[in-house]
Amino acid sequence: MARTEAKSGRAPYLTGLRLIEDEAPDPIQRQGPRTVDVDPSAGSGDDWAPEDFPAWYRDKLATSDQEPGDQEPGDEQDDDSSGSGYPLDLAVVQTVAQLQFGAVTVLAGDNGSGKSTLIEAIAVAAGFNAEGGSRNLLFKTNDTHSRLHEQLVLEWRSKPRWGWFLRAETFYGMATHIEQDDDPYAGVAAIFPDLHNRSHGESFLELARSRFTGRGLYMLDEPESALSIQGLMALLAIMDDSLKAGSQFIISTHSPLLMAYPSAALYQLDAADGVERCDFDDLVSTSLWRRFFDDPQSFYGLLED
Repeated sequence: MARTEAKSGRAPYLTGLRLIEDEAPDPIQRQGPRTVDVDPSAGSGDDWAPEDFPAWYRDKLATSDQEPGDQEPGDEQDDDSSGSGYPLDLAVVQTVAQLQFGAVTVLAGDNGSGKSTLIEAIAVAAGFNAEGGSRNLLFKTNDTHSRLHEQLVLEWRSKPRWGWFLRAETFYGMATHIEQDDDPYAGVAAIFPDLHNRSHGESFLELARSRFTGRGLYMLDEPESALSIQGLMALLAIMDDSLKAGSQFIISTHSPLLMAYPSAALYQLDAADGVERCDFDDLVSTSLWRRFFDDPQSFYGLLED
C-alpha cells in the first residue's frame, strides 16, 4: 500500500495541519502541539518490519512509546506562547490550513516569506529536533526556533516511526555534535558517516544516503544551499528510492529542480498573501529564471529598475 501511495502522490503520513485557534473552544487548555489521526484505522504504523528502517538502525530500534509531537522531559521553554504576535501574525501561518500534503510537498517563495519558520515548526511539532536530526538525536547549540509548533495541530493518516529533519542552516552544528558524541557504549558517532572531513555538499549527500533509506517522514529545509545541480540530481535519486519504499518528503526550497518534482504538491508562500497552491509555470521564481536563461544580459537590467 505504501508503495502505491508514493507513486500516486498520496501522503502516507502527514496530510495537513491547522492552528489550534481555528478549532472549537476546548474546556481544558492544553499546551504543546496536538495531533489528529485522519484515518484512525491506520493506527500508528504497527505493520512496520525491521527492513523498513535504515540498515544501521535495525539493531537500535527505539522502544519508547512516545508519539511524534510529544515533548521530551526538560524540553519545556519559558518564553511566552500566548497566541499573538510573531510568528502567528505571518500571512503564511494564518493560511496553513491551505496546505494539503502529498508524498512530496514543496514549499517555494521569496526570502522572508516564512518557509523555514513553517517547516521548522512542523518538524518540531512532529517530534524532531529543532536544529535537525531525528527524534532520537537531541542536541542544542543556539535555541532560536519559534514557539509556532505549540500552536499547530498536525493531521496524520498514520504516525511515522522513522524520519529526519535536514536543515542546511544548522548542519555544521549537528555534524559537530555527532562527531563529539563518541562514547564507545552509548555514543552516536560510530553509527554515522564522517560528516566533517568532506565538502558541505558531499556531507549532505552522505547523510541522505545513510538516513533516507527506511520508509519515514523526511523534512528538508533548503537542501540546495550545499548542492550543485549534479548534487541535487543525486539527492533526487535518493528521494526516488525512498519514496518507492513508502516515504514522505516536505521540502522548503529555492531550487527549480526540486520545485518541478513530478506529482509534488507545490505551494508558493508569500509574505502578504500567505500559502497558495501553485503550478510550477506560475511561480514567480520560474518566470524570473526563464527570463534569465532566455537572455542573461538583459536580465541584469532588472537590477536597475
